[in-house]
Amino acid sequence: MNPIRSAVTISLVPEARGGPFVYWETLAESCRRAKSLGFDGVEIFSPGPETLRDPALAEVVFGSGLFIAALGTGAGWLKHKLRLTDAQAEIRLRAIEFLREMLEAASRLAAPLIIGSMQGRWEGAVSKAEALDWLGEGMSELDTLAGRLGGRLLLEPLNRYESNLLNRTSEGMEFIRRHECRNTMVLADLYHMNIEEADVGEALRDLGESLGHVHFADSNRLAMGLGHTDAGRVARVLKSMEYDGYVSAEVLPLPSSDEAAAQTIRTFRACFG
Repeated sequence: MNPIRSAVTISLVPEARGGPFVYWETLAESCRRAKSLGFDGVEIFSPGPETLRDPALAEVVFGSGLFIAALGTGAGWLKHKLRLTDAQAEIRLRAIEFLREMLEAASRLAAPLIIGSMQGRWEGAVSKAEALDWLGEGMSELDTLAGRLGGRLLLEPLNRYESNLLNRTSEGMEFIRRHECRNTMVLADLYHMNIEEADVGEALRDLGESLGHVHFADSNRLAMGLGHTDAGRVARVLKSMEYDGYVSAEVLPLPSSDEAAAQTIRTFRACFG
């Protein structure tokens, strides 16, 4: 079994400043800092597919001796207001096209693509059942493309304050199975889970082989070890599951980016060795 690997988030989206991403400097400087602390990989929040297609991105990351743990797509919502469950069919189509291009670029970088905020929500004239049907249609199309490309998708359940579609990890897993998405796994974000799950450890264990990625964030969305999540128990559960993916720090850059990163890697080493 491969060891569990560490990663830290880098945002390249100015509009997201203030969000839960550790590094905000240039990609090169962020990678330099991540490598110096001993992280294995980076999770990149990109403005769009054009950034991922730029050969300089791969040169900088891989040249730093790091891997790309995952690629975020939230800029599709933040910058362009694209959602897979929007009431307007044209916007849903544009959302799928944005994600198709992101997935093609991610596959060339051998990195999974996260579907989080672009899931959207049900509201107004759109019922929950209708929104889930649209989400299923979009995810099925993207999952099929991922299979052709040899890529992978990560579906992230979000807490009730950010979405009203899929909140618990079990809901994400059941959704994937119901729509027969064979190239999609669940992203378990410990911050969201702290809000939604009765028992974080058991929820992780129940995912089994459906677990594809972990956001290593404490209960207050600070670096792990600065809240009340039992990181040791999380680590024991992941080890018992023989999980061999990344635990990635998608946390607020507080007290500073470097301090958040350093706290994360200290907790990671204490828990995972």
